[in-house]
Amino acid sequence: MDLYQQNILDHYKHPQHRGELKAADKRSTAANPSCGDSVIFYLQTRDDKIVQARWMGEGCVLSQAAADMLAEFVQAKTLAEVVALKKEELLKLVGVELGPNRVRCALLPLEALHQALK
Repeated sequence: MDLYQQNILDHYKHPQHRGELKAADKRSTAANPSCGDSVIFYLQTRDDKIVQARWMGEGCVLSQAAADMLAEFVQAKTLAEVVALKKEELLKLVGVELGPNRVRCALLPLEALHQALK
């Protein structure tokens, strides 16, 4: 198993940012009905920055690990930086080559995050 696969498994088995955020001022859900994955993103913002990001969800290893990685990545970023975050950047963060069916799993957290900021 390579380093990137181990990183995904670590985020899945030991998520650091999983859990509801009671102080959230922004929240959004995204789901993929074809596979059953779902992600809820919670954001607490102040002065146009993300103070804290948390998530809850169910689904495959990839969608859940990507949610945890993304929550970690966006903390302390400005809202403009997060709105500008492209799918290619999240896929680079995940760090493994994905087929077309798995790309949707990895991008589901980004969809929820962007919806929360609309």
